[in-house]
Amino acid sequence: MPVTHESAEDYLERILILEEERGNNDIRAVDIAKSFSYSKPSVSIAMKKLENGGYVELGPKQQLILTPKGREIAEKMYERHKILSKIFIDLGVNPETALRDACKIEHDLSEETFEAIKKRFAK
Repeated sequence: MPVTHESAEDYLERILILEEERGNNDIRAVDIAKSFSYSKPSVSIAMKKLENGGYVELGPKQQLILTPKGREIAEKMYERHKILSKIFIDLGVNPETALRDACKIEHDLSEETFEAIKKRFAK
């Protein structure tokens, strides 16, 4: 299941976040580019790699659709992001810093450590 690059996990997570924000899966590469402030060509290259890896598919209107494999990774990263951010904010960390730090840490924690954190703090 692991995606080899943090950035790939970030892209998958961002697709999921945009789906939740919009209430649909009408997400395109340009939406990802805008949300990250990346160039569209850079995002298009990344999406092609994710598509080739079986993590996303292109819909009939060029929308990005998470495959079951891609969705599993996106949901895992997003859960980590939300729980870690909440813990940091609850500790008194500035929300912007908490979100940034959670994004850095979410990729590197072992499953064992995250499950222990979740068990202890996510109630």
